[in-house]
Amino acid sequence: MRAIARSIHQFRSAALRRQTCNYSTGFVRRRKLLTNSYSGLAHELPNNAKFDRFPHPAIFGSRALSVDAVQVANGGNLLFLAALSFWWSIWCIVSSVLLVLGSMADANKGGPLVEYERRIAAGELVDGDACQVGTLRELQRLYDELVQSADACRLDRYTASRKSGRSRWLWSRFIPQSSSVAPVKGLYLYGGVGTGKTMLMDLFFDQLQCSWRKKRIHFHDFMLNVHICLRKHQGVEDPLEVVAGEISDEAILLCLDEFMVTDVADALILNRLFRHLFNNGVILVATSNRAPDNLYERGLQRDLFLPFIASLKERCAVHEIGSAVDYRKLTSAEQGFYFVGKDLSGFLKEKFQELVGDYEAHPEEAEVVMGRTLKVPLGANGCAYFPFEELCDRPMGAADYFGLCKKYHTLALEGVPIFGLHNRTAAYRFVTLVDVMYENKGRLICTAEGTPFELFERIVTISDAQQVAPRTSSRSRKNDDSELCVDNELGFAKDRTISRLTEMNSKEYLEHHAAALEENNSHEDLNQDETVHA
Repeated sequence: MRAIARSIHQFRSAALRRQTCNYSTGFVRRRKLLTNSYSGLAHELPNNAKFDRFPHPAIFGSRALSVDAVQVANGGNLLFLAALSFWWSIWCIVSSVLLVLGSMADANKGGPLVEYERRIAAGELVDGDACQVGTLRELQRLYDELVQSADACRLDRYTASRKSGRSRWLWSRFIPQSSSVAPVKGLYLYGGVGTGKTMLMDLFFDQLQCSWRKKRIHFHDFMLNVHICLRKHQGVEDPLEVVAGEISDEAILLCLDEFMVTDVADALILNRLFRHLFNNGVILVATSNRAPDNLYERGLQRDLFLPFIASLKERCAVHEIGSAVDYRKLTSAEQGFYFVGKDLSGFLKEKFQELVGDYEAHPEEAEVVMGRTLKVPLGANGCAYFPFEELCDRPMGAADYFGLCKKYHTLALEGVPIFGLHNRTAAYRFVTLVDVMYENKGRLICTAEGTPFELFERIVTISDAQQVAPRTSSRSRKNDDSELCVDNELGFAKDRTISRLTEMNSKEYLEHHAAALEENNSHEDLNQDETVHA
């Protein structure tokens, strides 16, 4: 019997070898592909790309068959094959269910204007003015065009090419790649502070289909990621082309909030970066306080930035939100955690200790980008304490503030001064800090020398400075305010900062922060209980 069984086994092995000899190299390649894709499932998904790492179920089947053949051809472990096939089947079912649920959710979406009207009818939003409604019509028009041209724009992540940015760059060295500019133009929204630009952007983004390659991100965070990727691709002939390829692989529809260029390094790379992005078919939707022609006004080497403005106006429809209403100031503004006065250090520390509770505050370190750490004078229970000088009078930027907000939900800032010519750089950093905290829904408790308006009273734009009464015999240069700071970018940014500081100390904002904090703590307690039981 053993001899008969051995003969049958040898016959089957020889037959399988004849059938698979022509495909052995392909099986090896597919096996590596399966291993790589399987390990990729352990990665955390981006917030705005929920299904980015879930290939189409049909691909699962073909890969599973490939592994089947490899295991049989190599005499693999049947138990391992059965277990692997079982989990692949489960994964196929789960992904199919997610696709169906996503399709059902998309079927109920009619666009931003429809959702806006629904929320007003339900009492979830205050009825906006004609300017907001006009902007929503523009967003609805773009939404309808995207739905009709989804295939031409390659929005669906399951049907789009998954070639990596670096692979595309390498392949283009041998075969010239034709430009694939999107058939749909993007949208650039600009207007005054508090006019609802961010709310309208979020309303538009939430209505987009789940399967689309889309991303919504703050401009500060976007540029920070770009600089990190550029460092990663040092040594490549054109790293911006590689970075643009990676961005467009992740998101064809790119939504950037608070588009504002103040840094010369950002200004010098934006033109080439977006030239590659637009050529890759990226569609841009952006919000800003500045009209395109006023971006980076009077900045260093602005002549190198001007081609980007021309490209932006060519690839995006430009729409102004002309509303004069600051909706942030319509909240029930209270004093909150913003305290005006001098010598309030002891008072602020008492308030800080109340927020910390039973925890003992001590010096800590917060990890920021590129392996750097930031020393925190006092920290405990998700709260951090800083004197103003240590956080805004030192060479720090958005990356440092993003790192802080990832670790701490509350920031206590002692001694915010009146801004003027002598501390203009600190004013820029304070504006950036408030932007980052607002974007991350953080809570700010601070002492200051004046109200938010008084802090920036000496910061003016060029047009504001020109409106000052001309000098006469009774009004000489000696009567000029020596601390008056004429700065266009800071003059525009101050209105946004004043508005955000007002909202961050409103009853609604603080209640929302407390509710989010309580929900987060309950999730952490639940995870700890599950860990203990496990």
